[in-house]
Amino acid sequence: MAQGTSAHKWETVKYNGQDYVTLRSVKDFYYFSNVKYGEVITMENSMVKMEVRPGTQRCRMNGVLFILSHPVVAYNGRYLLSRTDLVKLVDPVLRPTYISGARPFNTVVLDAGHGGKDPGSLGFYGNEKEYTLKMARLVRDMLQQRGYKVVMTRNSDVFISLSNRVRIANKYPGAVFISIHFNSGNSRANGIETFTISPVGVPHMGRGLRPRDFKMVPGNIMDSASIALATAVHSRTLMYLNNKSYGNNFRMEDRGIKRARYNVLTGIKIPAILLEGGFLSNRTEAGKVHSSSYQKTLASAIVRAVDVYRDSISKSRKQ
Repeated sequence: MAQGTSAHKWETVKYNGQDYVTLRSVKDFYYFSNVKYGEVITMENSMVKMEVRPGTQRCRMNGVLFILSHPVVAYNGRYLLSRTDLVKLVDPVLRPTYISGARPFNTVVLDAGHGGKDPGSLGFYGNEKEYTLKMARLVRDMLQQRGYKVVMTRNSDVFISLSNRVRIANKYPGAVFISIHFNSGNSRANGIETFTISPVGVPHMGRGLRPRDFKMVPGNIMDSASIALATAVHSRTLMYLNNKSYGNNFRMEDRGIKRARYNVLTGIKIPAILLEGGFLSNRTEAGKVHSSSYQKTLASAIVRAVDVYRDSISKSRKQ
């Protein structure tokens, strides 16, 4: 990805008590040579197209939607990006080889959401706990074929508490954690979304700030690595599901990579994400999730993403 220079001077601005940097600084550091201003600000270099919409938290990088921690601000003739979003989102996505603490790994902890007495979302053709286990088993088998060690938080229809899922994950410090879920909402809600831990000072998605949001939790140790893992999984999931070259065109909506304080994300000390693979409350989408072709395509995407993430953090920082 784009490389910046250590001698770069950032233009910093204090706005509403938060630290921001100017988009001009971002442009210069990442060598975005082509910039277009308008309702959407577009910055491009040879490898990355970054789009932000001032006044909103929406950001796209190479077409993938990210929900920023803070809106992009127009202030005194300049456009501002929060320092939190620069450090905890933009830089890890654009320069994964620079992520501090990202370690080589060969173990993947797969977490099939819900189970036993907890059915999860109730679908038209089956319950969430059934689909998450099917998916986890498919992903496990594919990963093992590629030489990975796989740990399952559950491998049958049993109830596993959130604390036990965290405990299992934390037994494997040289691993990554992927929690598989399926969504529920109104009958028209649709699409794929992926969650990573909220950085310190950033609330759970859709919730106002609370005092505890300013406290460091174990999951924050891997903030940057988790967003890089989420990017790999989310982008490949959409690519595989929506591109006929990889299977059927399922036309899945991109709901974005988002921040959350789910218990499994706050407690886990390795790179961790939670993937929502579609809405069981939407009859059409529930039919897709129920199909074996969708399940195999989604599993293939997750496996490819694990390879992509491992490769991205393994490359020389000189590249």
